[in-house]
Parts: sequence; C-alpha cells; structure tokens
Amino acid sequence: MRYFSLGGDAGLIDVDAYVHGLGGLAPVQRDVLAHAVNERLDELTPPHRAAYSRPIRGSNPDTGPLAALVRLLEDTELAPPERLPAVAGAAGGVLGVRVTVYLADYDQRLLHPLPTASGGDRRPLEVETTLAGRAFRHVELLPSETPGPRLWVPLLDGVERLGVLEIAVADRDDLYDPGLRTQCRWVSMLLGHLVTLLTQHGDALDRVRLRTPRTIDGELIWSLLPPLTAGVDRFVVTGVVEPRQDVSGDAFDYSLSETTATLIVLDAVGYDLRSGLIAATALAAHRTARRAGHGLYEQARAVDEAIHDQFGEGAFATAVLAEVDLATGRLRYLNAGHPEPLVMRAGKVVKPLTGGRRPPLGLGLGELTIAEEALQPDDWLVVHTDGITGATDGAGEPFGRDRLIDFLHREAATGHPPPETARRLVRSVLAHQHDGVLPDDATVLIARWTDPRNPTP
Repeated sequence: MRYFSLGGDAGLIDVDAYVHGLGGLAPVQRDVLAHAVNERLDELTPPHRAAYSRPIRGSNPDTGPLAALVRLLEDTELAPPERLPAVAGAAGGVLGVRVTVYLADYDQRLLHPLPTASGGDRRPLEVETTLAGRAFRHVELLPSETPGPRLWVPLLDGVERLGVLEIAVADRDDLYDPGLRTQCRWVSMLLGHLVTLLTQHGDALDRVRLRTPRTIDGELIWSLLPPLTAGVDRFVVTGVVEPRQDVSGDAFDYSLSETTATLIVLDAVGYDLRSGLIAATALAAHRTARRAGHGLYEQARAVDEAIHDQFGEGAFATAVLAEVDLATGRLRYLNAGHPEPLVMRAGKVVKPLTGGRRPPLGLGLGELTIAEEALQPDDWLVVHTDGITGATDGAGEPFGRDRLIDFLHREAATGHPPPETARRLVRSVLAHQHDGVLPDDATVLIARWTDPRNPTP
C-alpha cells in the first residue's frame, strides 16, 4: 500500500514476483518500491536498507572532518552567541580533539577564552609574549608539547584575525599529523565565519572582546565600519581606528570586487558626537554613490553635498578617496585636505602621493583633479589621519611623518603582513604619546596590491 501511495504503478502480481526474486521491475518502479520499503524499515529496524537501482548520495556523515563541519553548521543554525564554545567543543569531539576558542580583544592585546558551561580557570593570554599570541600575530599554526600536546590555530574570517583555537590532542605525534592540521584549519575557517555571524545576533562575543565600554559616538562609528581586514585574490586591505572605545570623527570604508578596490579614509571636524554624525553621513553618502556605480568624482560630490546639506557651514571632513584597478595596479585618487598617503615598494617608502588636492569635503567641490599612480606588484598603500603623526611625547615632540616612515621601514624588514603592521603601528603611536591617551583619533589603512600572476599568499 505504501508503494502505491508513493505513485508506484506496476501490477500487484509483478511487485510480488519481484519481491520474491521471480521477476523484474523497471528501474523507476524498483526505486519507488525501495523507498517504500526503506521508510518502513526506518520505522522498524533503521540500520537495514533496501538497495536502489543506482548509487544514492549519503546523508549526514558520522565521522571525519566533514562530519565536524556539518556539526558546526547544524548546531549554530538557531544558536545564540553564548553557545559557540559548546558547538566548537562538539565539533572537536568528532575529530577526537578538544577545542577551546580564544578571541582577541578589540585592543589586540589579549586573547580571551570564551566562557563555557563548566566554567574553568583559563586566563587571557598576551598577544605579545605567548605562543598563542605568536600564532595570532603571524597567522601561523604552532604546536606546543607542554604542559599537554596542543595546536594553536589562527582563528580567521577570510583574512581577518579574530583570535586562536587551542586544539588539545591525545598524543604528541598528532601535533605533526598533516591531515589533522588541515582539518583544524577547516574548522578554524568555518568557526571564524560563525564568530562574525553570531556577533550580529547578540552581545555575548562583543562583551568578551570589548574590555572597556564604548562611548555613544564610538559605538556609532564602530557600527558603521566594515571588517577591519579583508582580501581578494590580488588585494588585501586592513584598517585600525584608535581609540577603539571613544572614536569621534575618524572612519574608513572599502569595497572589493573581481576587478576594483575602492577605498576611503576620512576625519570629520570636531571631537564629539557631532563629528561622529558627520563621519557617519559621509560614509553613507560615499556608499550610496559607490553602490550606484559612480566614480571618484561623483563619490566626492555626494559626500560634499551631504555634509553641507545636513550640517551647514563649518562642517567638513578631510578624506582620501582611492580606486585601484586590480588587473593593472592603476591607482586613481583624490585628497580632500588630508595627510598625504604613502607608497611603499620593496620595503621602502618611495613617495608621498601629492596629487589630486582639493578642499575638505563639505566646503564645496572647488577645482577637482583625479590623480593617478602606477602601482607595482607588492606595493603597499598607507593612508592615515593626522592623529597618527600628531601624538606627542613628554617633551612635546610629535610622532611625525619621519618617525612613521622609519617605523614602516623597520616593519617591512620583519616581513609582517599588513594587519600586524597596522596593529604594531598603533601600539608604537600609543607608546610615544606621553600619557598614553591620544588627543585625537588615530586611523591607518594599509592596502597591498599583488600582480595577478603572483597572487597574494
């Protein structure tokens, strides 16, 4: 009866003969009958299966790395952020390892373990001085044999560093198993995406990462920023805004496609909520023009008019707008009253970008020229606000552009990637500031273009 209810149309005698091995059925009819039998076997004795006439795709895997990834996906489908540690632990159990998630705070100084239902006494780990911190800084999987064998695996969303995974293994030899290392990277990649996704659903993960409450204007700016680091085949971009809790008018944005990277770094006038509103308006206007397919000129015009129309006389923002052709490295840019961007090549700052000058946005377009520069493979573009160079030591000596250039030369010699260079630059600026409290927002955006024939690793 189940066979006929599923649409089977072979005669009852033919079906009875086939079941008893005395005749055949057309393949489609055999499959309908097999499905009916399997439904009934699922109700009675689930392990038994009737054979189909062709190979049937398997259902959820029970073991191995694919089972771990499926476990992550299924367990987070309707999960709140607080459940992420348990979900990660369950996925690790499928691989025969124990997984603990550490998230970097927004200051990128400490790696904080996510709390679990069982509690525990795990403490935050220093980014600068621990093996876990080294794995985070260099985006490198590192083994540790004591006190127990474990792997420290960078936790990434794309190319954005979010923290590390502590993978405790049963045997020392597992630390050097290339298959397990690959599987741990897969788990890390998927967990990184899930961290970003679940952060949008609740505040539990943000509470771990945000060690000092943000001000209202700081929260406004941070809600508008894109991921701090992103990349496509030929281009990586990373940005840092400091202070991370009390931003006033600094902001940045970018858009990456198959062919083009579009960037903006801006600094709105003032040091209060109004400057944050100016910056937010500027970002919204820029995105509107960019998503409509307009080029740099129209993007600048849209930001200029939006600031003037919403805030009137005296409101403005300095900014650098740029566009990179990812196939050729052709850079087009304009500078609206902002510090000059720098181009690094082969570890050296080879030139400031002095073209494309115009008044700050919000004061009228004036004469506008789009400047151009030809980037070479592996060139870095460094755009910063005056808060970077304006930090002063106890004697009133500013950090300055010369010290910035010296810093970039030293960092290039170490081979640090753009995200680590940006993190270390902000730490150097804070160390130079005599009281550790910057008088102005400090923002840096670093981008690296790579020839498509030599893709970014």
